[in-house]
Amino acid sequence: MRIVALDTATRATAAAVADVLPGEVPQFAVERYHEPPAGSRPGHARELLGALEEVLMSAGGGWSRVERIAVGIGPGTFTGLRIGIASAQALARARAIPLVGVSSLHALGLGAAKLIPAARPQPPAAADPQPPAGILALIDARRGEVFAAGWPAGGDLLQAPSQPEPSVLAPEQLSDHAGPGSVAVGDGAIKFRSVLERSGVVVPNDDDPAHHISAINHCRLAAALDPAPRPQDVQPEYLRIPDAEIRG
Repeated sequence: MRIVALDTATRATAAAVADVLPGEVPQFAVERYHEPPAGSRPGHARELLGALEEVLMSAGGGWSRVERIAVGIGPGTFTGLRIGIASAQALARARAIPLVGVSSLHALGLGAAKLIPAARPQPPAAADPQPPAGILALIDARRGEVFAAGWPAGGDLLQAPSQPEPSVLAPEQLSDHAGPGSVAVGDGAIKFRSVLERSGVVVPNDDDPAHHISAINHCRLAAALDPAPRPQDVQPEYLRIPDAEIRG
């Protein structure tokens, strides 16, 4: 199944094409990822459609071979999600291709699963058993908070039922959601690295690709999900009201 995916939940813009079957590693995948320089505004509106056309050209066959479109539904920034989801809905309607909404946190967590064996500490034989390592996916929610979701060690993140309910957490709550040896990824993990590391949570280097939301993981997850009955049924997962409404 050929799936086109996009995500604009964070400052970055991600687009990918993958040939993938449910529960399997993609047979073929190509991705374009754009992250704006520090201090500059996100480039979703400028980068997204060009990125989609670029990955489709690299994959060959154009839109005629695409069987499904996947879009990250957040949680994330209000403007970014609005741009990404509206674009995906328009493409799905115009080309009569089924649309699937994918949790951006779930895709982020899936990308971190391979890091768990290396992250788990190896205690001496006489030491007390360590709590099982897990995965914590964190997206910077601003206002001193993060959007978060976590999975226990050994969970199959490709199975839809493994997706926990995302939440909004303050830094002091992070240690309650991941034991020592767990791995935390995402721009929220980078921002609150010191808080997490004090609790024994492993945070990869800032430049580690695991902190990026890969649209290829959207393809992997979307292969096992049912498309929405109508494109307009795919809606963003904001978790809280936009900053503009609070200021108003």
